[in-house]
Amino acid sequence: MDNRPIGFFDSGLGGLTSIPYLRRELPEERVIYFGDTARTPYGSKAVTTIRSFSTEIAEFLVKCNVKMIVIACNTVSATCLDELQKRFPKIPILGIISPAAEEAASVCEPGSRLGIIGTKVTIASHAYQEFIGRFDPQFRIYEEACPAFVPLIEEGIIDNEIMDMTIRYYMDDFVLGNQLDTIILGCTHYPLIKANLTRIYPGLNIINPSSIVIGQVKRILSERDMLADHSDFTDVFYASDLSENFINMIDHIFADSEEFNEKKVKFMNFDLEKERLNGLL
Repeated sequence: MDNRPIGFFDSGLGGLTSIPYLRRELPEERVIYFGDTARTPYGSKAVTTIRSFSTEIAEFLVKCNVKMIVIACNTVSATCLDELQKRFPKIPILGIISPAAEEAASVCEPGSRLGIIGTKVTIASHAYQEFIGRFDPQFRIYEEACPAFVPLIEEGIIDNEIMDMTIRYYMDDFVLGNQLDTIILGCTHYPLIKANLTRIYPGLNIINPSSIVIGQVKRILSERDMLADHSDFTDVFYASDLSENFINMIDHIFADSEEFNEKKVKFMNFDLEKERLNGLL
């Protein structure tokens, strides 16, 4: 038993899409979330920059005494997971790519035509291809970077003609030209446009890593006897730029949650750059 909170982090608000699944699967668990909204998006930045940012956030979460860290960001999972696990060996750190790759290999039929959409960095890393190949090398895998999705989602431009046009710009040729039957949402922001994708490409099977990773969280905590049995801890949502967009998107994602409707959460701003300069990170 371990009633300490679980740390989640992302380049922005996308990683929030995993939290409702945690609530349903492990309702006793509590969360410290960090969204690096001041420096998002990560997907077009240099890998060295992403590693520096991710290390700062992981150090912050470790100082918050979390029992586990979930990298709810495909870009960070693709580029920094091994390094963070080596840097913080005493705490389990879970990326989001391997669980989704395992799920894809288990649910897709032999000969499936599988598409991966994600940020430039995630797609350039070919991390999904590598992990899926470990489970089943027989799939036909296609990849497409969709860099405009994250900035639009961060601005709340979702149920909007602009988003639909952007989806078609990136994905019409990708989905239809490659005759895809399945896609993996290779960015935790993308579940927020899943309804758009389903409407525009009906019949396309969509794999959502934001939900799948929670099954791995449960397995790891169970194996280590670290599941919470109760907690008086209040969920805390940090942002490096606690903007109105960030809070509005939390309200949107958790619209059906009683805890959030009753405001049993805290929102806090934390300027990583300032804290690093002050020697606190």
